[in-house]
Amino acid sequence: MNTYDTDVVVIGAGPVGLTLANLLGARGQAATVLEARHELIDYPRGVGLDDESIRTLVTAGLWEKVRPFTVPHHVVRLVNGRGQVLATNDPHTQEFGHPRKHGFIQPLVDRELATGLSRFPKTALHYGHRVVGIEDHGDRVVVGAERLDPDGNAVETVSFTARYAVGCEGGGSFTRKWMGVGFEGRSPSTRWVVIDVENDPVGTPSVYLGADPRRPYVSIGLPQGVRRWEFMLHDDEPTELADDPAFMRSLLARHVPDPAALHIINQRTFTHHGRVATDFRKGRVFIAGDAAHLMPVWLGQGWNSGIRDATNLAWKLTAVLRGEAGESLLDTYTAERRKHASDMIDVNMAAGTVMKMGHLGGRLRDVSAAALNLVPKWKSYFTELRFKPMPRYTTGVVVDQVTLTAGRADAGFRRGRLAPFTDSAGGTSPVGLQFIQPRVSTADAADTLLDEVIGDWWTLATWGTDPTAYLSAADLDLVRRHRVRLVSFMPEPQRAWAEKRHADSPAPVTVVGDLTGALKDWFDLRACGLVILRPDRFVAAASLAAQAPRALAAVATAASLTREGDRG
Repeated sequence: MNTYDTDVVVIGAGPVGLTLANLLGARGQAATVLEARHELIDYPRGVGLDDESIRTLVTAGLWEKVRPFTVPHHVVRLVNGRGQVLATNDPHTQEFGHPRKHGFIQPLVDRELATGLSRFPKTALHYGHRVVGIEDHGDRVVVGAERLDPDGNAVETVSFTARYAVGCEGGGSFTRKWMGVGFEGRSPSTRWVVIDVENDPVGTPSVYLGADPRRPYVSIGLPQGVRRWEFMLHDDEPTELADDPAFMRSLLARHVPDPAALHIINQRTFTHHGRVATDFRKGRVFIAGDAAHLMPVWLGQGWNSGIRDATNLAWKLTAVLRGEAGESLLDTYTAERRKHASDMIDVNMAAGTVMKMGHLGGRLRDVSAAALNLVPKWKSYFTELRFKPMPRYTTGVVVDQVTLTAGRADAGFRRGRLAPFTDSAGGTSPVGLQFIQPRVSTADAADTLLDEVIGDWWTLATWGTDPTAYLSAADLDLVRRHRVRLVSFMPEPQRAWAEKRHADSPAPVTVVGDLTGALKDWFDLRACGLVILRPDRFVAAASLAAQAPRALAAVATAASLTREGDRG
């Protein structure tokens, strides 16, 4: 029998690796993080935090620690060279329980992610460990690392044996290169200078994307009084200009009255990239975050896309490590995450093109923007962030709503197959999308967010009915084996009645009162009365209540869930 030092070796102590290790630790798994540096990166990088990522941080038990380093409801305005607002990104929806966009200070957030690992007896973070070798033996993986002294010299070589390894070490990933997978896309030659200052001399709280043909720029208000500027360097300007104080003052002169008086806390030059690996898995080795995909910064999605990877991979690794799912579940990681990462790169590249237009293109853009802002539908397309591609998984751990077949899910309904419900549902299936998170009440919790009462594993929920009504004894055995929480969503006035009714159910049922009507509206606009939610809160299956056994069986197939008597 193999002896393992840990369940998962995570290579790289950036936000993705740290989040992955925290999620594994929170679910009782062992994780060891190896970081070549002797401390976390201390300069700000990412500045945008999405509501989806916050949901993950709540699952990891870290949101309250991270929250002080964020500013909620970050508004983004695209302006031209004259300061005219071309488009405003100001989403007010809180469908996932939190404001859609936050500004944040990454080094402070990363520090909390690292500190969070100390909560778990089976997680560890080793600084000064540079990975130099990976061996996949089929039933285990051995990761070799050089232990470095403070000067960066190798002191000794050590190895860690684990069930799996995940490379989260950034764009130059050793792990990705070891895997031998392609890294498709392009890296535009455009360079940008980033300047962070204390005691924000502007004082406005949000974000301005300056589509100025003379020199595109970004101006961002961040927590703790920090202001960030980003300026594009022209092709004929050498990178070394960024080290010239006079040049830097000239960049800032149009934005502040006295550039020389600013207290600069960070200054760097970077190049945008738009690349995605051809595969995120090779045997027992995976990649996530920048190791798997690089994207421009325009929509603040580099950090968030990496957190989506960690969220997706963490529950799947946990299920396999616990013996609750077969190895084939891990194949769904690339199938689900690669396409969305690629889509996000494309929309970021398009945003960059809009930002960098010259004088002629800029005038056409400005005229077009003015016309679109006159049409409410198109104006809301930008205001509510509808151009941002939300993750929708059409392959993987999903079940087609019409056919209830496992592994694939069409976004739309075939006409007539779900009559008379199709018209009310608008013809779009919720399968493969993230489920909403409204405020709810239960017998034990009043006016709280949904995730707090359904937990972080599988959920089978019905609207207004008994979720056990159509489940057989074998179905209930599967529910118990995989700790599927059975939930009955009810209008709040009916909750007390439902709690009495479910007192004698063949399995425990959590009755959830719909305080705001959001759950009723969700089911009213979709052709289903039952949903099965994955541990990452994506909808694995949606069906009529009477189809519960078929939907549950199909989810078990799609997720390679083990049944009683299965080995492992």
